[in-house]
Amino acid sequence: MNPACSRCNKTVYPTEKVNCLDKYWHKGCFSCEVCKLTLNMKNYKGFDKKPYCSQHYPKSSFTSVADTPENLRLKQQSKMQSQVVYKEEFEKNKGKAYSVVTDTPELQRIKKTQDQISNIKYHEDFEKSRMGGEAPPPERNANQGNQQSYNYDPEPVAVPVPVAHVAPPAAAAPPSAPPSGGKRYRALYDYAAADDDEVSFGEGDMILDVQQIDEGWMFGRVQRTGQQGMLPANYVELA
Repeated sequence: MNPACSRCNKTVYPTEKVNCLDKYWHKGCFSCEVCKLTLNMKNYKGFDKKPYCSQHYPKSSFTSVADTPENLRLKQQSKMQSQVVYKEEFEKNKGKAYSVVTDTPELQRIKKTQDQISNIKYHEDFEKSRMGGEAPPPERNANQGNQQSYNYDPEPVAVPVPVAHVAPPAAAAPPSAPPSGGKRYRALYDYAAADDDEVSFGEGDMILDVQQIDEGWMFGRVQRTGQQGMLPANYVELA
């Protein structure tokens, strides 16, 4: 079932539907709440779920607090209290050093593991030297094992994932032109097309073969570019 237009409450058909601000509009009804200028998806500004042009968009105002004697007294009192607390904390912590805790359970476990690896390596070398008649290796300090670093977590290997090829969507078919023999209009302002069925033009361009669609939109061909499509009626005048 086709929805109703939020402006005129008439049925909106798919060919002329604009879905914006959680509502449905006719293209001609999607206009500024103040000056009724026809808008599109590129130049509208929404406020309270209503469309506005950039000139009549409601401005937000901020509440300012006056510097009354009472407010100034409270501000000065708060500032003094903050300075007193800061000086008290500074005097208490003056001369104290902050200790950094390094012997966490994780670090202790790594240290123990490194010591065990160091001892095993030392005994293996000692047994090899004794069997071969060589002099035993010098006694090692257990702390030397801490100089080695071991990484137990191998780096993850990225596995390529095949990507399915998706065909690009088919281009929309251009709008069908109404029969020729319409009127000639002159563009009053520049207009950039917002949909595939609309046409762009510049100020002063001649619009030929113009046909009236509804109160807000027409169909015509731009003489300068040769392109044809829908255009807003309040952007042109009869030549």
